[in-house]
Amino acid sequence: MPIAALAQDTTKAACKLIKEVDPFTKQTKLSTGFVYLDGGSITVDADSKEVIVLFSLDGPLKCLDDNSTAEVYFEGLKSKTLSRNQGTMNCEGLFQFVFRNSAGTPTTLLNRMCTKKITHIIFTGDTQKPVTVNVGPKEQEIIMNLTACLVAEAKTLIK
Repeated sequence: MPIAALAQDTTKAACKLIKEVDPFTKQTKLSTGFVYLDGGSITVDADSKEVIVLFSLDGPLKCLDDNSTAEVYFEGLKSKTLSRNQGTMNCEGLFQFVFRNSAGTPTTLLNRMCTKKITHIIFTGDTQKPVTVNVGPKEQEIIMNLTACLVAEAKTLIK
């Protein structure tokens, strides 16, 4: 019996989200919190309108604009998923994917993040020299589970 209880606790812990209410707009926001990777970190946030995947990159690639790209590689898939930075131009190493929060099936990239493990991501920015962020096995599982949980919970925020 204690082993079964422990297994349930780890499942619930994998789906623990940060829930905040904006004091001005009174809108509820959800966040996975940051997951630290080799070369950066990732957080997935949602409100009633959007789901935002934010990467914070370490190292030499700091200035990113709408021409910056990310090639996302998933375990078990031979093809990569290419996406442009959808955040504002910045020199702080911040790269964003922005998705509409809708009741329908998430877009291909967001759906893959919920169902497949990310092995690595190659970012290209202002220097045109690619920077690779590797995702370890433990982090792969955490990102996949938290993203799936957040996307499911985000649908409850839609007005």
